[in-house]
Amino acid sequence: MPSGDHYFSPAPESEMNLRPFSARLAGQTYELVTANGIFSPERIDAGTRVLLDHVPSAPPGGQLLDVGCGWGPLALTLALESPHATVWAVDVNTRALDVVRKNAHLLGLTNVNPVRPQDVPADIEFMTIWSNPPIRVGKNELHSILETWLPRLAPDSDAWLVVQRNLGSDSLQRWIQATFPELTTTRAATAKGYRVLRARRRAEAD
Repeated sequence: MPSGDHYFSPAPESEMNLRPFSARLAGQTYELVTANGIFSPERIDAGTRVLLDHVPSAPPGGQLLDVGCGWGPLALTLALESPHATVWAVDVNTRALDVVRKNAHLLGLTNVNPVRPQDVPADIEFMTIWSNPPIRVGKNELHSILETWLPRLAPDSDAWLVVQRNLGSDSLQRWIQATFPELTTTRAATAKGYRVLRARRRAEAD
């Protein structure tokens, strides 16, 4: 990857090289495509795998969100598990969004919307949020990302985040709890050096 390219670059400078690979999603192995200049292009990264191993089944319908989708392991899993839901696969990296579109097409999925953050309609609330957030963008940018999306959880719904333990998962949990008192934030699992955080919006009072 050229020095100017990061997986959180809006438009990677390197020439796009698509290549086939296989990945296991929702209990089956699928033939997909990946590309350079995106996050974890060779495989499902360890953090995303930990998240997939510990989240409950996706809600059967409604609007579902993957923040920082990369080539799409979380978004594609949501779409496979919940064919009647609408899945928003959000990333700033337009190449990643192109790859998600190709993978959704390969899987015959019509319920995946790969979009930039600003292209998600402002009035949508999400029945769940799954995310392996881009910790390496820095604390301020990470907080800005979470401040954008966590308030859009529907009542009685959960956000599931996976964060490497030695990259500040515990301090992030404290920050979420302090910043969003309407959410109950807990550590749902610990595995392979990662924490899975659950942020639940309580049901609204009658």
